[in-house]
Amino acid sequence: MMAKALLGHVGTAPDRRLTDEVHRLRARVRALEFEVARLRADNDRLHAAVAVSEDAIRLEEPALT
Repeated sequence: MMAKALLGHVGTAPDRRLTDEVHRLRARVRALEFEVARLRADNDRLHAAVAVSEDAIRLEEPALT
């Protein structure tokens, strides 16, 4: 019984809609991976800028009046 099910599955042509959906999803994943990489780079750049700003703006403690 299982062999017949597997044989039937292997012998059929791929569904065009399924193939198109897989291609669309793969393209979406690539776009999202690119976006994640871009956001990480922006985050790293901003983190470095904040670190430089914090070093440059060392405020002394206010004097007691």
